[in-house]
Amino acid sequence: MKAAVLCEQPGDLVIEDLKIDTPGPQEVLIQTVGAGLCHSDLHFMEGLFRSKLPAVMGHESAGIVQSVGRDVTYVKPGDHVVACLSIFCGQCRQCLSGNPHRCSNTRATSRGRDDEPRLQRHDGTPVDQMARLGGFAEEMLIHQNGIVKVTEDVSLEKACLIGCGVTTGFGAAVKTAAVPVGATVCVIGCGGIGLSAIQGARVAGASRIIAVDMSAEKLETAKVMGATDTLNASETDDVVTAVKELTKGGVEYSFEAIGLKQTAEQAFEMLAVGGTATIVGMVPSSTKLEIRGIDFLSEKKLQGSMMGSNQFRTDIPQMIDLYLNGRLLLDEMVSATIDLEQVNEGYAWMKEGTVARTVISF
Repeated sequence: MKAAVLCEQPGDLVIEDLKIDTPGPQEVLIQTVGAGLCHSDLHFMEGLFRSKLPAVMGHESAGIVQSVGRDVTYVKPGDHVVACLSIFCGQCRQCLSGNPHRCSNTRATSRGRDDEPRLQRHDGTPVDQMARLGGFAEEMLIHQNGIVKVTEDVSLEKACLIGCGVTTGFGAAVKTAAVPVGATVCVIGCGGIGLSAIQGARVAGASRIIAVDMSAEKLETAKVMGATDTLNASETDDVVTAVKELTKGGVEYSFEAIGLKQTAEQAFEMLAVGGTATIVGMVPSSTKLEIRGIDFLSEKKLQGSMMGSNQFRTDIPQMIDLYLNGRLLLDEMVSATIDLEQVNEGYAWMKEGTVARTVISF
């Protein structure tokens, strides 16, 4: 099968022909139909986060079940599924406490060191899978606890977006921060995750949603998603001051969807008294944030969000229902559809900041 492989960090992806094993116990073989380009993969391609190499990248994918291994009870061949990197064991403390997105028992859903690798080159070199998924490939071989069945009424080239970006952004607003009806919100960064956070705030009933980005095109898309106000950071001297002026004191909820020190600090600084800033973007692991300690006396809160605090087996079908009912917009988020061989070109567009979401169509 063809797959996009990261061979060095930093580095571009290389299209290779790989061997994929047959499904083992609790494993599912999936024909990939659609895969979204997520900024997280770019972080690994740029070397900001380390990864075991070589590795098939991609983790925002959807497809059709081809075959299943022993003890698979959840799906059967022909089922349409969305993959999610929040693979859960169902047995650890986090899973049992209702937080499967924080599952700490990765061994339970991975092959052992002495087992045949799921993916390998024709010379026998094992190839890793990004997030235990490896979605930039014609086929995926993953644990059954990494997928959710979805209705055949939805296009898999659209549903793939829910596997990561939409779940992460929408969930950050609806689940992690639990934005209430009538709240004031600011979202910094209008890529796929930021646009999804805007939609989450809209569905939750926020009264005012301010979108911040440096791209006029993305800000126009943000309006379609539900933003009531937009700020072009490239044309604004001080984003924090501008937000406070718009809201007469600051927002109750802010979301950082880029992963930068400066914007993460801005998200906290623009809060009103008692406000909550949620950092959704992947801030590089060596980066430290600086905030004023005195602000905690105003009961301002700074928190993180992992994959939108999801319980994806129930959350993703709910989001698909919202999409089919016209309340969650997916089509409007897709800026371009490409072939697998164009994946590096797609990431070049992402670095230029000219696209919201690019989807690989297999």
